[in-house]
Amino acid sequence: MTEPTPPQLQPMPEEWTRALAVVAHPDDLEYGCSAAIAAWTDAGREVAYVLATRGEAGIDTLPPAECGPLREREQRASAAVVGVSTVEFLDHRDGVIEYGPALRRDIAAAVRRHRPELVITLNHRDTWGGVVWNTPDHVAVGRATLDAASDAGNRWIFPELADEGLEPWNGVRWVAVAGSATPTHAVDATAGMERAVASLLEHRTYLEALTDQEPEAYARGFLTEVATSVAERFGGRPAVAFELFNR
Repeated sequence: MTEPTPPQLQPMPEEWTRALAVVAHPDDLEYGCSAAIAAWTDAGREVAYVLATRGEAGIDTLPPAECGPLREREQRASAAVVGVSTVEFLDHRDGVIEYGPALRRDIAAAVRRHRPELVITLNHRDTWGGVVWNTPDHVAVGRATLDAASDAGNRWIFPELADEGLEPWNGVRWVAVAGSATPTHAVDATAGMERAVASLLEHRTYLEALTDQEPEAYARGFLTEVATSVAERFGGRPAVAFELFNR
C-alpha cells in the first residue's frame, strides 16, 4: 500500500505587525527560522528575540564565563543579519532551565513588554519527529512560551507585573512552533535563504566546535535540506514550517 499524501501546509497569517520569538539558546532560531524572519522584516514587520540563556554551557572547550558573552555577541550579530535589532536575555542557566512559574513569569513579562500578535518558539515536545531526543531546555522554554502567551493577558496571574508597569496584553493571536513534527503552516524560504545562511554563520565559534565541516558548507547544507524537505507540502517551494496554535 502507498503511504497517504500528507496535507498541504497553509501560508502563515499575514494580519500582524509585531512578533516575539522566544527560545532557549543562541542559534535556536538560526537552525531553520531565519529565512522566515528575514521575509517578515523585509515586509516591514517588527520581530524581537528573547532568549532564556546565553548558551554558556554550549561549547565544551570554553568555560561558561567566557562562552556566555561570546555567544551573546554572536547572537546579536546573527539577528542583525535578518533585520532584528532587539535581542534580550533572561539569564536562566543554560542546560538546567526549569519549567515553572518563574520561567512563565519572565516570558509573560516579555510578551507584555513587546505586545506581539504572533509569538514564535521552538519544538516543545520530547523528541524531534520521534527520532532524536529533545533537550530539556527546549521542552521547558517551548512549553512555557505557549503558557505565557495566555498568562500575559490575565491580570491575576503574576499581578506584580502590572506594578512594574507591564499591563496585561491579550493581543497574542497565534503561537507558531518551529521544528514541529506536525506542522500546519509555512513561509516561503526562497528570498530569505541567503540571509538565513549568513545568520547561522554568525555563530561561527559554536559551529567550529560542533562540526569538522567547513562552516559555510555545513550551514548551507543543513538549511537547504530542511527547507527543501518542506517543499513537497508547500507547492514545491522551499519553506520554513510551523505548527500554528490559535488563541
